[in-house]
Amino acid sequence: MKSREAGPKRGTDRDPVAGPDLAAERSGVSRWLSGLDRYASTPLASVLVIGAAAVWIAVSVAVGFPDRWEIIVQTVVAALTLVMVFVIQHTQARHQRATQRKLDEILLAMPGADNSLLTLEHASDEQLRDAGHQHRQVRQAALDDGSAPSPRQSARVDPVQPRP
Repeated sequence: MKSREAGPKRGTDRDPVAGPDLAAERSGVSRWLSGLDRYASTPLASVLVIGAAAVWIAVSVAVGFPDRWEIIVQTVVAALTLVMVFVIQHTQARHQRATQRKLDEILLAMPGADNSLLTLEHASDEQLRDAGHQHRQVRQAALDDGSAPSPRQSARVDPVQPRP
């Protein structure tokens, strides 16, 4: 039976995504960004943005497109765009961390899996290239022979130690 010590510790500060009580471990900003992302991705948000744009155009036409209003709206739109970029980046990074934890768990559960891959996200570019080359060789051998040697049978890449 494999030791589960090779993977990340659950519920620690270094891995808040895999903890048992996700809401309690996330910071206020993180919860706020996740909530904003949840609401911003709804159809109602799209309808509200389109409605606000239509109202803005109608009001601007009625009052003759005042320059001061245009500057204010442009500034608000630019600020909202910047905020949404951060919200999207936060959400994607969080989903990527969760997916990485799930993949790590799958690797730990599979007999014969190459556990050195568990820390590959902390590898240098050279180590990533070496691991990719190693697995391309395994894949090519499988295509040539019809039976693939496991990554453990081919030349091993040194396990990657996480950076402090």
